[in-house]
Amino acid sequence: MGVSDKSAQNNIQSKGNKKDLKKPLQVLHISKKDTKENSRELPNEKTNSQEEIKNENFVIKPQIIQDESIKEIEKTNESIKAFDSSQPDLNKPLNFSEQNAEFQPERTVDEFDFDESAFLEALNANEPIGATGETISGKVIAIESDGLYIDIGGKAPGYMPKKECGLGVITNFKEKFSIGLEMEVLVIKEQNADGMVTVSARALILRQSWEKVSNSAKNGELIDVLINGFNRGGLTCDVDGLRGFIPRSQLEDGQDHQSFVGKNLKVAFLEVNPESRKLVLSEKKASLVSKLTSLKLGELIEGEVLAVKPYGFFINLGGASGLLHQSSLTKGTIRSLREIFREGETIKALISEIDLEKGRIGLNTALLENSAGELIIDKQKVMKEAKERALKTKALFDKKDEDK
Repeated sequence: MGVSDKSAQNNIQSKGNKKDLKKPLQVLHISKKDTKENSRELPNEKTNSQEEIKNENFVIKPQIIQDESIKEIEKTNESIKAFDSSQPDLNKPLNFSEQNAEFQPERTVDEFDFDESAFLEALNANEPIGATGETISGKVIAIESDGLYIDIGGKAPGYMPKKECGLGVITNFKEKFSIGLEMEVLVIKEQNADGMVTVSARALILRQSWEKVSNSAKNGELIDVLINGFNRGGLTCDVDGLRGFIPRSQLEDGQDHQSFVGKNLKVAFLEVNPESRKLVLSEKKASLVSKLTSLKLGELIEGEVLAVKPYGFFINLGGASGLLHQSSLTKGTIRSLREIFREGETIKALISEIDLEKGRIGLNTALLENSAGELIIDKQKVMKEAKERALKTKALFDKKDEDK
């Protein structure tokens, strides 16, 4: 069948148009080609990957890894079991005695071990010597212009400044102290960083002086002092290195008190206080103490009523005063002290107490009664027979004097 050129041209054009329309198919055709090429490459890649896996399996040996992992897990489980078995059962009470019996670590002697006695000895050797206020015996080992060095048995010597070497001013310092001289000193300052303590001979002398005057005051002793100065309030003197003071009111005649400078006076201790360094003396008390020392316990004495107080009577005993306390007045019941004695009345009483330190005399009239309240009922009879009645009480006071 014949085809015209026109129809052929139309066919070519339509084909051309169709060809343009089928360009996606052409692309698809190209995609299919790529897919075929990819599909050809995939088997090779798949084959290569399988071969690599086989090679890796051959090198890694999974069976061996599995066996070693199992062994490690088993070892871990065994360790956990061993640890659990070594731990005490928490459900049971702990018995520490059994644990101590089971666990007794063996002690080994090494170079760090030391004996306990040696340790204590080392501590004592290094213990500081010389606490403040302690008295120590030492020996002079060095003399300097400003003080002394004394061996007191410590790791360092004690130092004594020149002003602490004695009382007053020391002019012949190096002549008075020599190397090797033994002496007692008082620690006045504890050790410094170098282990050295400060000591004093002066402080020790003063301490001993305070102890001496305190005992003298308690015993009511009288001392003679040299008056070395005066002021508006009284006189000054020296007592064993201590500064004593005598108030003008405590002098028998204090009008011209400065005239006593350079003279000796007999005095008694009125106040002794080492803490405040107060030493007060009295000439009047010395006169009183002199009279008291002549008195004895149980002695019958006569005196005048000086004053009536709520607690008793003060009796003048000729230069000394005694206290008749209400508790020592009578064995009966008292409504008023004035119903028994009055001021200015002369009475007789027994000496029941002598306090030399305080300069006090205690009196008693109750011991003169034959019955309770007799002094209130018949005072005249008691006072008249006082001498005979006092003899009956002598044995009582003799026993009291022995017990002292």
